[in-house]
Amino acid sequence: MIQKRKTTQARVHLFTRIIATTMRRGYDCGWILVLLALFNFSDAASQTVNQELSNIFNELWKLDVNRLKPGTDYNITLQGKAGYIAQGSTSAVDHASSPLFSSVDVAKLEGIATYARFMKLLDNYERSTGVAERVTTEEVTENNSFLDAILDTAVMKRAHRYLIGKGKSRSDLRQFKSQLYYMWFRLYHRDRNGGEDSSGFEHVFVGETKFGREIMGLHNWVQIYLQEKQNLLDYKGYKSKDNNVPDDDDHVLNVQFSWHGLVKPVASAFVGVSPEFEMAIFTILFLTSNEKTTTAVVNVDEYQLEMVVHRHGRSIGTAYPKLLSSNNRHV
Repeated sequence: MIQKRKTTQARVHLFTRIIATTMRRGYDCGWILVLLALFNFSDAASQTVNQELSNIFNELWKLDVNRLKPGTDYNITLQGKAGYIAQGSTSAVDHASSPLFSSVDVAKLEGIATYARFMKLLDNYERSTGVAERVTTEEVTENNSFLDAILDTAVMKRAHRYLIGKGKSRSDLRQFKSQLYYMWFRLYHRDRNGGEDSSGFEHVFVGETKFGREIMGLHNWVQIYLQEKQNLLDYKGYKSKDNNVPDDDDHVLNVQFSWHGLVKPVASAFVGVSPEFEMAIFTILFLTSNEKTTTAVVNVDEYQLEMVVHRHGRSIGTAYPKLLSSNNRHV
């Protein structure tokens, strides 16, 4: 993603210089329109949809029978659009007087094995980087129990078959489970000081703080809801570009919130989807690329997303969906 941003900045710089030269020399300004069209075409090309990933992700979307229904199993209240704030800010104008989640059927969550076992993992971590994690035998058991639950779903079974076909995973279920454990639960150093202080699962699903100055990760809707419920997270409003205003029944959102005295300028997350769905798509994106940072534009259901995965060796560093458009506006 860094390389793509540098490339875009270089194109902008070159385009600006050409326009200035054209106007200074009094050339036909029609050339500017031609250059603008070429620039836009080049920028659009960088957003080419990965059709293969779109296909498998849509298969998984249809198989996600544990996805909750908006308006029935949960309700959200989007309220106002959040403004710009810089990373590391400790305050932001609140454009939402009420929580994002007005209701969630907790009994239904607790009655689905993958959610129930997922929620047991959310209190197993130290929030701050630089503080070594100490994993107990009970927590290892909980990690394995969660993986057993998701591996028993149609979503993860299909993801496993896909990865076998790509030569990225072994057909033996125990080996695949070990692969998942290493990717998601292996501890590593995110901060150079102290012991092993982070993991892919903690970063993506639980959230961390860096030096007490910055929120990192926290891209999971269940954790956002639970932290809101405990008055630890304060929703500030949704984030969107142009006229791409989200709806209360959208399953992907860009939002802004404060958490433990810090503000996350933009956090992107699926809403209502099951833990197995998120684990499956991020695992596929991670294993089918060797890049340090992998990005892919995909069309999933009515959404166009830029999927992002950053690796930390052979483990997940971060993973999240970036909402580009919803309600089929990209079609």
